[in-house]
Amino acid sequence: MPERSRSEVQRWIKEGRVTLVGLPAKASAKVAPGDAVLIDLPTEPLPAPIAAEALPLTILFEDEDLLVIDKPAAMVVHPAPGHSGGTLVNAVLHHCPTLAGVGGERRPGIVHRLDKDTSGLIVVAKNDRAHRSLQAQFKARTVYKEYLALLEGRLHPDRGRIVASIGRHPTERKQMAVFLPDAETGLTAGRAAVTEYQVLRVYTAPVYGRSTSVASFTLVSAVLHTGRTHQIRVHFAWLKHPVVGDTLYGFHTPRLGIKRQFLHAHRLRLRLPGSGEEQEFVAPLPADLQSVLDEMAG
Repeated sequence: MPERSRSEVQRWIKEGRVTLVGLPAKASAKVAPGDAVLIDLPTEPLPAPIAAEALPLTILFEDEDLLVIDKPAAMVVHPAPGHSGGTLVNAVLHHCPTLAGVGGERRPGIVHRLDKDTSGLIVVAKNDRAHRSLQAQFKARTVYKEYLALLEGRLHPDRGRIVASIGRHPTERKQMAVFLPDAETGLTAGRAAVTEYQVLRVYTAPVYGRSTSVASFTLVSAVLHTGRTHQIRVHFAWLKHPVVGDTLYGFHTPRLGIKRQFLHAHRLRLRLPGSGEEQEFVAPLPADLQSVLDEMAG
């Protein structure tokens, strides 16, 4: 239950809301394969309706079924604790009021997500039929999703395929991690994740820090064959080449003066729910990321 905090679950255990194989559970209890854990979730108040907000949107395509939006960095996709307003959903509801309730009250129209500080292409369904069609395409992994990322260091080889399962980090609740198969059983605690990449250009540039130094950086295109949380960030950090500006999985302080991670959803290809026609959408690098490349190239 990654959406719940550890302290919240511990409180349920203390309140007697959790049973392990039919008996009141203790937080220290060890769980064996096949054990049943039942939770009597406390009743929560109904959430307030999501407010429509007149926020700027860069709409690259729109028909009766969907919107394709170039999301800016620093915008959260849907309301969540700590982000009740100012989200992409708030903006889309202002643009398309009939979207309310499509696919769920809290995430109307949303079929996939981008991290807050990842910019680029995101598609939003405008009706239930389109929502089902798009969900099926993402589930079948027929949607082509290509990102541009700037990585720390010189990545070798120039073309590769990262196959490494991803799951919730065992101790850091906000992080994901790579899980390798068990040597004896071959099983893994994570979910299958595949990222294909190609090196586009290698740069050298001075980096910020206590002393002046020059470092290498690699611009890659990364194609997602699965859609795990933080997949690109986790996979490249696992290879010891974290995304530039990613303070969660990489350096804790900026090294190129960038204020967010250099990750952009650049290209998206899918079938339009209405006609079934395959269509491709492209979002160019935003100014903040392009300026980083221009400065290093200059």
